[in-house]
Amino acid sequence: MERSPRLSAPTRRPLRVFAFDPSRGKLLGNEMQIDIRYREVTPGPADRKGGYDQVAVVDYDASRGVYYAPVDLDDRRILIQNGISPTEADPRFHQQMVYAVACDTIEHFESALGRRIHWRRAERPRRARKGWRSEDILTLMLYPHAMQQANAFYSPEAHGILFGYFKSAPEDGMHSLPGQTLFTCLSHDIIVHETTHAILDGLRSHFLEQTNPDVAAFHEAFADLAALFRHFSHREVLLDVIQRTGGRLYVPALTGAPLADRAAASWLTAGEREDNPLIELAGQFGEAVGMRHGLRQAIGKPKTLKQLGQVDECHERGSILVAAVFDAFFTVYIQRAAAHFRIYREGGGFSRQDIPAPLAEALCEEAGRTATEFFRICARALDYLPPVDVTFGDFLRAVITSESDYDPEDPEGIRDAWMQAFRRREILPEDAASFSGEALRWPPLAQTLFLEDLPFGGPLGLTYPERERTAKVLSRFVDRHATRLNLDPRLPYSIPSFHPVYRADRSGNIRWDLIAEVVQTRKAGSSAPHPLRGGATLLISTHGTVAGHGDRRPYLRYAISKPLRGREGEARQERQARYFADKGIRPRANLDDLRVDFALVHAGGG
Repeated sequence: MERSPRLSAPTRRPLRVFAFDPSRGKLLGNEMQIDIRYREVTPGPADRKGGYDQVAVVDYDASRGVYYAPVDLDDRRILIQNGISPTEADPRFHQQMVYAVACDTIEHFESALGRRIHWRRAERPRRARKGWRSEDILTLMLYPHAMQQANAFYSPEAHGILFGYFKSAPEDGMHSLPGQTLFTCLSHDIIVHETTHAILDGLRSHFLEQTNPDVAAFHEAFADLAALFRHFSHREVLLDVIQRTGGRLYVPALTGAPLADRAAASWLTAGEREDNPLIELAGQFGEAVGMRHGLRQAIGKPKTLKQLGQVDECHERGSILVAAVFDAFFTVYIQRAAAHFRIYREGGGFSRQDIPAPLAEALCEEAGRTATEFFRICARALDYLPPVDVTFGDFLRAVITSESDYDPEDPEGIRDAWMQAFRRREILPEDAASFSGEALRWPPLAQTLFLEDLPFGGPLGLTYPERERTAKVLSRFVDRHATRLNLDPRLPYSIPSFHPVYRADRSGNIRWDLIAEVVQTRKAGSSAPHPLRGGATLLISTHGTVAGHGDRRPYLRYAISKPLRGREGEARQERQARYFADKGIRPRANLDDLRVDFALVHAGGG
């Protein structure tokens, strides 16, 4: 008898989770299955293989001083049902859910960015010893029951994400019972939000330093955007909302049920308003901490920062950025949906009051595609941001530049939708000559600069010898061209990170780029009471030809800088000094000590 061929390892692992949170029960696809990249795991679950991009669940309840038994996802009784069925009562499902949603979030970022995600590493001096440091995060730890608090937050000190649980005291008519124990680890939105914080901290070493009022607000807004755009992948819910809003996904409330249910609903709900779940964030958590609706929404806030009184509170300030992005999203979605409505009208449609199933399906596909596209736009823009002192205006410029590279033609006017949405909310870059596509793009270098013998690795990144060689090539390049990179040649610099990027543009062409961040710090002195960071993000490419020639050597495509010198450096120093004075930050404060503390930011339902 011939020996059976050896079976290959599976590529995906299906696991069941809540699409939103337990408050929505089993209705409309709230219990869903997601397929994550297959990894060998030990009970926990924890990734088995080595490396520095691992995820592990540690279920220690610090309030009670107990460890909960870890779930074994390879147990045949769990495997056969694609994971434990969603439940609030079993800690093993809590472990399964945080692992599955965190891995799913990581995978979506990796797909958008074109590279593997790694966690935070402490910055090294240029001639530092090799090896890992205690501050380095090799494995992102997930703690489903870390504390008895209405809080959940990413903590670099804990090397992971801590999820709390608490007793609710909801008002009449809320989804939770008075005194019910609620678990933040069962909120899909909260898991995505906190994982996004960990991802951003791993991408850029100094992004969390609060040197202007936009920094913390940007982090909160970006994490909210990642969570909100995932809602549009919940197909059953999306289809229901389309049918109940006539395709107007931006409506904040579902004012009517489908026609078949409307007669019953008129007396069953007694006129209650049901919120639109697509644009509401963390519904159960928001209600349990005293809000009538979810923690935050994609729309519904005042249009501009001026209307909020130039508020510095990061969630309120970040809501303006979220609203601007969703303004652009809904503009593009409506434009695409209009084509389907025109086809339906030409066919003699709208003889009925509700949207017919074929039209609803088409709109569902369009909304899901557009949401995925907008999440990818947001993620790609991260590579086009300066390495320090990020602002909302920087993000707009990064989006316009990255999209110009991704889709130069832009036949649907997506870049214009972004610009008009940001203009309506008065999010205007201070350093752009005018408010136009050409002016908002980061300027290309006046002279082409090549990098010799620069390895680009493969789709999985650089090998250790390649990383060593890349670091040396980049250092020689910066030493030679510091002034042209808007760096101060008198000051030392560091290269906290560099990543090869492998992704396709709109036409399907594969692009190889390498993203590197170069950072400098000017110490406080007699003329400046606070230190100031500057630097440049270098985007190095082999894509296309240079200056009309066939030269395929790697060349510097952009140097996206925050200068320390000149008028821009002086203006930044003045703005930072005013901000620090308003916050009561002492002179000569260490910028490393000004990193966003998510435990404080998220306390009390933030």
